[in-house]
Amino acid sequence: MPPRLPLCPRCLHYIHHALPLKPRYLTTASAITPAAPPPQITSSPPPLARYPPTQPPSHKPPEFRKSQLHRQYTSLLRSTPLMLLFQHNNLKSTEWMAIRRELSQALRKIDESASTDLAPGIKIQVIQTGIFESALLVAEFYDPPSHTEAFTAHPTNPSTQSSASHIANTTPSPKDPNLTHSLSRHAHNITHSKKSLLPLSPLLSGPLAILSFPTVSPVHMKTALSILSPKAPTFPAPTRRANPGYHDMAVQAGLQKLLLLGARVEGRVFDNEGARWVGGIEGGMEGLRAQLVGMLGGVGAGVTEGLEGVGRGLWVTVEGRRGMLEEESKPRVETREGE
Repeated sequence: MPPRLPLCPRCLHYIHHALPLKPRYLTTASAITPAAPPPQITSSPPPLARYPPTQPPSHKPPEFRKSQLHRQYTSLLRSTPLMLLFQHNNLKSTEWMAIRRELSQALRKIDESASTDLAPGIKIQVIQTGIFESALLVAEFYDPPSHTEAFTAHPTNPSTQSSASHIANTTPSPKDPNLTHSLSRHAHNITHSKKSLLPLSPLLSGPLAILSFPTVSPVHMKTALSILSPKAPTFPAPTRRANPGYHDMAVQAGLQKLLLLGARVEGRVFDNEGARWVGGIEGGMEGLRAQLVGMLGGVGAGVTEGLEGVGRGLWVTVEGRRGMLEEESKPRVETREGE
């Protein structure tokens, strides 16, 4: 420790008396807050339900994977007009990859020849049968209200301000009648008793996979059936020379485990043969329109010929009757002249 500086007593006396220290005081005063009125103390504002607009309270917890699959399947069923249903038996991942590769290549060739762009939207995927059946019930028998009602202050509405008046003192609940989405309790109560009315119910058994199309295209459907479920002569499989990769061991082993069950086209259910009939329409949708126009034209021509035949027959009958009357009247005139 360094030595202290020596200070004389006179200097110390000068420091203490010539430079007095000014005392400082800490101010602790604060603003006075008025007390809340008695009505605000006795009754608290109702709780507001704060939840994401895309994840409202539902019949099942929305964070579960089953709920997310249900939403995905419902959206797929409502937006897909054409869907093929297959039963798969323990396909390996390598087999699925090989089948998807060959299917994608075949569909891209059809797009190039037909100048379309449908191949990226045609996908095959494995589904959970029970969840898919529940989503199909919602898509078939539940139509959520599409009109927008006038805004009302409600705890389950995220747009409700916390300072709004006349709000019901409720807490978020799946039983709320204002919740009408596909996962709501309202949708479940409407559809859970209509399982027996589902046309696709007999096919929803066992491990399933679906092939979804963004639009009804018999040409692409025929190509997909030729790859996944070939059947000569309408749906022949690619030859080894034209497509050597199709005859790989992984592809052929996987196709042996795939079985075509049926199809769902524009809300209507078709069995195996019905699905092949849709895929076998010559010329695709243009060919179907041509067949429909020809059928309607044939019906019109038949009606016209029928009406003309009736008129022609009536004319022949009238003319024949007139000739008969003329023949009967001639001998009488001659007899009168002879007399």
